[in-house]
Amino acid sequence: MTRVLLTGFEPFDGEALNPSWEAVRAAAANPPEGIVLSTARLPCTFGASLDALREAVERTVPDVVLCVGQAGGRPDVTVERIAVNIDDARIPDNAGAQPVDEPVVPGGPAAYFSTLPVKACVAAVRDAGLPASVSQTAGTFVCNHVFYGLMHLAATERPGLRGGFVHVPYSPGQVTDRALPSLPVAAVAEALCVIAVTAAGCTTDIRAEGGATH
Repeated sequence: MTRVLLTGFEPFDGEALNPSWEAVRAAAANPPEGIVLSTARLPCTFGASLDALREAVERTVPDVVLCVGQAGGRPDVTVERIAVNIDDARIPDNAGAQPVDEPVVPGGPAAYFSTLPVKACVAAVRDAGLPASVSQTAGTFVCNHVFYGLMHLAATERPGLRGGFVHVPYSPGQVTDRALPSLPVAAVAEALCVIAVTAAGCTTDIRAEGGATH
């Protein structure tokens, strides 16, 4: 049995909910076979989010960590490839902090690649009939902060731990007053289960189109 930790975020920027956490909760309510699934809800704040992530990793001792965040405006489930060592916040976090051009980890590498089979995960989600794509940027807000912090933790303290990040669209209830794409929480939860199973069973990625022109 592979131990998988799924994390989602609390709401931020005035939203009533965060579909990342709602989908993580839904996935945990019906976990796939062969997976021991644990969850953690992270604060949408710089610094404290990494403290909460570290506590969850220490508590659950996972083989794989899949962190999940909201990317409002994206139309599909996007599996992130790269975490960069920069905090550059367009808006304040939930504690009012708004770092600009600050490193996530002073002296750390410029970037880390996900250690999940990114393209295999995307292909598996598409095979399940759900929209997914590779993303080349997790932004520079708290999602990237957590993604980079996770990969730095694995690289420096937890050899053998594999991890990555997935961004998910708004849920339908968040866009009733604006023309933006959304996905039902149940569909996102299904995609997360597919990604968890794929990541648990595959350590070598596939070669498939997934690049970007901009």
